[in-house]
Amino acid sequence: MPVSVSIVEDNDKLRGTLARVINRADGFRCISDYANAEDALKDLPQVKPDVVLMDINLPGMNGVDCVRQLKQLLPQTQVMMLTVYEDTENIFNALTAGANGYMLKRTSSKELLEAIREVHRGGSPMTMHIARKVVSSFQKTAATAQPTENLSEREQQVLDLLSQGLMYKEIADKLAISYETVHTYIRRIYEKLQVRTRTEAVAKFLRRQD
Repeated sequence: MPVSVSIVEDNDKLRGTLARVINRADGFRCISDYANAEDALKDLPQVKPDVVLMDINLPGMNGVDCVRQLKQLLPQTQVMMLTVYEDTENIFNALTAGANGYMLKRTSSKELLEAIREVHRGGSPMTMHIARKVVSSFQKTAATAQPTENLSEREQQVLDLLSQGLMYKEIADKLAISYETVHTYIRRIYEKLQVRTRTEAVAKFLRRQD
């Protein structure tokens, strides 16, 4: 069976080009494409592609927020960011939202198809430049990590589940609390640890475990 791919990209010309590249390649098939996150979230749960290519700068809801919601709806679908942004904040926001890979739009068609194949097989494709930024940022975060003893017992539990890769809804189900309550706990955790992302919070938690 060919790898089924959906595209979320607001640039009509690029979206069409990506669809043609995918459909002309052996073993791949573009089954849907969307110009915005809202349409994608409505349709993708029915389409159920193997892989979604996601832009970040979309009209309305951005691609990172779309990934966060999409992974709740389709946890088995692999999402790969395809964007022009290569700054650390966008990379980590996307990865912590649930993206499985991060590639740049200037990537060649051959490399893109290889990345789609890799993410479909369970890998996390990134350009070398992006991968270096990920490693460098994580090392920097871990080196400056502070103890987390000031967290309450429940906050510690939430952070522990975050470190295991659970999504907010899964954490809510695991602890028998509401989705909104999980958001409240995570906001408090971020404030107490003085972090802005899930990755930074988890890095501090793992540092404490060492």
